Amino acid sequence: MVDRAADSLSLPEDWPAPADISLSLNRLGTFDWDLDRGLMHMDEPALGVFDLRPDEYDGKPSSLTARVPRDESARLEALIAQAANDGSDSYGAYFKVRRRDGSLRWTHTQGSLRRGADGRTHRIIGIVRDAAQELADSAARLEIDEARRVRTSVVEGTTAALAHARTVRDVIDVLQASHGLEHLGATSVVMGLVESGRIHLVAEGPEGSFVPGTRVTRIDERYPMSEAVRTLSPRFIDSAEDFAAGYPELWQHIGHLGITAAAYLPLIAQGRPIGALGLLYGDKSGFNAEDRNLLVALGSSIAQSLQRAMLFEQDHDLAEGLQQAMLPRRIPQVPGAQIAVRYRSARLGRDIGGDWYDVIPLPGGRIGAVIGDVQGHDTHAAAVMGQLRIVLRAYAAEGHEPATVVARASAFLQELDTDRFATCTYAEADLTTGVVQLVRAGHVDPLLRDTDGSCRRLPVQGGMPLGLSALFGSLDYPVKTLELDPGQTLVMYTDGLVEMPGVDLDEGMLELAELMRVGPHDLQALADRLCEVVDERGGEDDVAVLLLRRRGAYMPQAGGRLQQEVPPHDPAALRAARQMIRAAVGAWGARERSDDIELAADELITNALMHTDGGAVVTVRVVSGVERRLRIEVEDGSSALPRRREQEEADLSGRGLLLVDNLADGWGVESRGSGKSVWCEFVVPEGSRRRV
Repeated sequence: MVDRAADSLSLPEDWPAPADISLSLNRLGTFDWDLDRGLMHMDEPALGVFDLRPDEYDGKPSSLTARVPRDESARLEALIAQAANDGSDSYGAYFKVRRRDGSLRWTHTQGSLRRGADGRTHRIIGIVRDAAQELADSAARLEIDEARRVRTSVVEGTTAALAHARTVRDVIDVLQASHGLEHLGATSVVMGLVESGRIHLVAEGPEGSFVPGTRVTRIDERYPMSEAVRTLSPRFIDSAEDFAAGYPELWQHIGHLGITAAAYLPLIAQGRPIGALGLLYGDKSGFNAEDRNLLVALGSSIAQSLQRAMLFEQDHDLAEGLQQAMLPRRIPQVPGAQIAVRYRSARLGRDIGGDWYDVIPLPGGRIGAVIGDVQGHDTHAAAVMGQLRIVLRAYAAEGHEPATVVARASAFLQELDTDRFATCTYAEADLTTGVVQLVRAGHVDPLLRDTDGSCRRLPVQGGMPLGLSALFGSLDYPVKTLELDPGQTLVMYTDGLVEMPGVDLDEGMLELAELMRVGPHDLQALADRLCEVVDERGGEDDVAVLLLRRRGAYMPQAGGRLQQEVPPHDPAALRAARQMIRAAVGAWGARERSDDIELAADELITNALMHTDGGAVVTVRVVSGVERRLRIEVEDGSSALPRRREQEEADLSGRGLLLVDNLADGWGVESRGSGKSVWCEFVVPEGSRRRV
């Protein structure tokens, strides 16, 4: 019966084959189950699998109930019933048997179903065997395979992570990641780089492992890392005893750390050593061939990534040095103002940008402030930036109006042999009055931070970017005039500060305004905080920041002036001129005569716009002499001199100069080549100067 059963049984394809069935032959028995009679014959080896003696078995399957746990029995019955119902010829299953001592032991059975002419199953013959050792061996193999898979995946994962490492610090962080060390079995990493014939440690082992005098070592010294670099071969230390014997000087300092093994790998790139990596183990004894091959492969991958990171840092340092050389070497000390500037380069190797800032001292206590960004991220963008910065500084220093400064810079860029354009914001500030004139060329709007920390966007009607406005003949740049009160801060920046992936620009500006609100009051600390936030979110663009805070009102020097151009039919420019005059009156201590001054100035401006074909240039300044006077000049392009005439009661015009004559302490007309300047002066008592 045993032979017949063995010949007729075969293991289904979806069931695992025994690892070594010869090991279980002494525990293999047969059974013959007569379903019609309800009797199952089992030979002695089969009964041994169930830990039964022949006298304890009466031939009935129910006698096995005590040996098969209920859930296992239910699973077997369901399996046999399914095989009988779906027409299968055989079945196979692993199940547990409870032995006399109560322990559970894995068992395997295979059965062959014999059917009658009616298709029903009448008899099952098969085998039953002890499968405990088989499954133990299989589990051990699976465990070994899983460990091998995990270690291989660590190398693959580490290699993938290293592909994103840009700096040496990034490489070290990847290697010191806890999950990687854990799967490799190492407790810590030590790494050194070769520089000028010496090894410089850039990553130490576990805490407390630093050995005095080993931060920088010679390649010919007796250290495992030096040996790996010198011989270009890995050094595997299989035990603590080997470590102590091979490197006694080092061991006496680190022996207390519980190191049981170590592997020191040379990091070789393009045939030369660039460093060495040490992996320290706390519960490992020896390295088999598979361990060694795995670590050598890991060392090769690390070496390539490390060389790439070192070249990246060299390139970036070179590019950043070029950019820094083109930025102002120092920011001038400006009376009446606090200024903070920052430039943060993107960590993209040579892909630096054309962001820049500048602060330009101007006559009369005024300053020009520039923030800008040249299109592109390369050395050409930086070179164009350097030229633009110099040109803008030169045009501003020549005394041109803010709109003219920006327009001329645009024309200059268009004439350069380049396809780049640039955006910028130029602000000219008079710190005695607080009047700021803003011109925007395609750039992001600035912000204004108030004394209480609140911050708001300053919408500035802008023109086209530099270069493009000249190309398309659109060089008219609107000027926005505002009054900067003492303690208020003008915030100028490039778009790298507010642009974030997946975030709308307006949302980015709202986040910046909130950051300004909660940021430190100190201007330098605030500028640092802005750059820190960009670093925290991993900004990939350059960022330039210029913060200008007005300290207070100061006495202007003789010759100090404010100036505003008013083109014909330009209500915005006319409003800006009036605002400039109002701010100057308040700042220069003439508030008691503000109505007279503003009315007289309005008459002079109106006359220039009505009786000439062009616009007017309005200048406000303080004249020092026997008595301090505030002078308003309105210059136009007409050579016809105005004259005061007596008015009839019914006349509807011609009263302007008569009104100026009655209001001002003096007025006059001066020829200016092809045009003229009409001026009026008001005495401002010394004691009336406003102090802040």
